[in-house]
Amino acid sequence: MPNHSTYTKNAAKWGVSLLPAVLATAFLSGCGSSSSVQTAAADVPKVFKSNCISCHGTDLQGRMGPSTNLTQVGKRMTKDEITKQIKDGGGGMPAFSSRLSAAEISDLADWLSKKK
Repeated sequence: MPNHSTYTKNAAKWGVSLLPAVLATAFLSGCGSSSSVQTAAADVPKVFKSNCISCHGTDLQGRMGPSTNLTQVGKRMTKDEITKQIKDGGGGMPAFSSRLSAAEISDLADWLSKKK
């Protein structure tokens, strides 16, 4: 039968080795969106994934404050207004007219305008 000292050392060793896994699980479970609108990965245009996720999030929930939440952007902005915002930027958002083609901007604005 192991003595108390051996048990304590083994428990501490296992606790330390499991700590990264426990922390990773806790962290990843907190990464979900609080938004009721979920965006399927297949639904997200490549141009959004390449240019917009860092500020607007994978589920459009916004990562830089409430103004970056796009889950219902189509309710508050028309396709033309979204197009202008993408092209010209403003309000903390950079302009993308020199980074994206007119077709990419149009497709992205069309997709976003349907988020209602």
